[in-house]
Amino acid sequence: MSGDEQLEVLLIEDNPGDARLIEEMLRDAGDLRRRVEGDAASAGGSRIHHETRLSDGLDRLNETGADVLLLDLGLPESTGLETLERVLDATEFVPIVVLTGLRDEGVGIEAVERGAQDYLVKDEVTSDLLVRSIHHAIERNRQERERARRLQQLEALNRLNRVSQDITHAVITTDTREDLERTVCERLVASDAYRFAWIGEVNRSTDEVTPRVSAGVEEGYLDEVTVTLDRESEPEGPGAKAVRTKSVQVVQNLQTDPEFEPWRERAIARDYGSAAAVPIVHEDLFYGILAVYAESPDAFSEPEVEVLGRLGDVIGHAITAVERRDALVSDAALEIEFAVRGAAQELVGLTSDGDAYIDVETVVRSDEGVVAYGRADGVAEGEFRDALERTDAADDFRFLSSDGDELGFELVTDAATSLVTAVATHGGQISSATIADGEFRFVVGFPRGRDKRQLVELVEEHCPGATPRAQRTVQRDDADVETATSVIEDRLTEKQRSAVETAVFAGFFDWPRTSTGEDVADRLGVSPATFTQHLRAAERKLFEALFRDESAEEESAPWTPLESDSGADSASDSGSASDSGSASDSGSASDSSSASDSD
Repeated sequence: MSGDEQLEVLLIEDNPGDARLIEEMLRDAGDLRRRVEGDAASAGGSRIHHETRLSDGLDRLNETGADVLLLDLGLPESTGLETLERVLDATEFVPIVVLTGLRDEGVGIEAVERGAQDYLVKDEVTSDLLVRSIHHAIERNRQERERARRLQQLEALNRLNRVSQDITHAVITTDTREDLERTVCERLVASDAYRFAWIGEVNRSTDEVTPRVSAGVEEGYLDEVTVTLDRESEPEGPGAKAVRTKSVQVVQNLQTDPEFEPWRERAIARDYGSAAAVPIVHEDLFYGILAVYAESPDAFSEPEVEVLGRLGDVIGHAITAVERRDALVSDAALEIEFAVRGAAQELVGLTSDGDAYIDVETVVRSDEGVVAYGRADGVAEGEFRDALERTDAADDFRFLSSDGDELGFELVTDAATSLVTAVATHGGQISSATIADGEFRFVVGFPRGRDKRQLVELVEEHCPGATPRAQRTVQRDDADVETATSVIEDRLTEKQRSAVETAVFAGFFDWPRTSTGEDVADRLGVSPATFTQHLRAAERKLFEALFRDESAEEESAPWTPLESDSGADSASDSGSASDSGSASDSGSASDSSSASDSD
């Protein structure tokens, strides 16, 4: 009821005299609406509708509704509390004031206990008493509706929270991304809050959302409906808008909302009343949308929409976790090479004549930023030092070795922290970087099967000067990856193995140490310097086998051109999460600590 509408009063009374008396009292009450709702209400007056039969009264309620119902319990076709029960069964949240005779006051009290807001004894009613009773009935009804609304919201939030817990559990128990997504849809529908749920991903080649999994009352709906991202082809629906805005989009009434026009007929045929489209996002990667359909209109309250948004984040995080887990056991990875413009120009200039190059072999994250280890060939030490001191790309550096024209170096930079962190967050790593022939290039490895276009956009966002140039698939055969045992047996000399074994079992690596280097050397019958030499050689061979897997290079496919537009299409490398993988965590700072504890 808006501010300028009249108060609609429905009177169901078969006695003409009683009906006329009630109507006169309401007319004498003046501005009934203001008296009922208080001074804040506009002067809208009241309108009385009188019906003599219960069936006619119920028909009017269904057609036009009412703000309050005055109900006589003694009607020709229904008497007593049966009359009230029939009204309660046929209506929802309509405030009812029961009219009784002198001898039926007990019935009036029981009527209130069963759902009426108030009762009046006809022979004792006055104009003020009638207005006060109507006011109380409307107010109590409003409070009941608010309590019911809050209870419904609480139940919905509890359901969604349980679904979130189930998804967290599903990360552990499901094997693939598809199984995880199917669990989400089935769990949402099983809660009885929704009739239908589906998850789809964006097909970049067609600019459409392609369904992956679904659950609930579908009956061919997804076969008949196309969610396109082309805003010129048809009205932008909630799914397309969720993709564009990366926020939850809701249609509270599918029968009236113009944005749902192309799909309205099909949705109504399946008893869908409202819908929500939830983006599935984690960090900077967009995985798709979750679409949820409820039977009733206005089913998605503001708190529920907020929880659905968090649910989309949970699903995105769960998909990332599944893909990272798969990456650890997969035998293949996608590598993309990027050229960088405008970065480290002082270092790039050293290689412009084609006689020198700078090769970064590994990149490690640390508390200070990013630490890069590499070698420079064909560059004089003084010239290289001067370039490093002038460039903004190096916050700190030191030379580790010098062998003729080749310099081993360690470089600390904060400029690449954002890129390295973003790549690692999505299961990837910076495999290498090279400055040669006046150009700076680096290679990023990701688990195969990811959306290549999104990966390229991720790198370009955190490294604005980067342009994709080439791609290849790296195969890692389990037989070619050496285990620690095989390294000890095949690469270590007898003296190196003795030094390592004695150090381990003598407690040299414990903290605090139970044996010093001198103690171990004495046990081996060698000098401390000799022990340190054998230990360092063994450690180097072990860690080289772990971090420099040269066999992967031998099994790699050749580089193929990859342009920033055409090469970013995910169609050629699309696949299930179970087929993707790269040892995504092998380059993390926590796994790349130095051997300082062995000194």
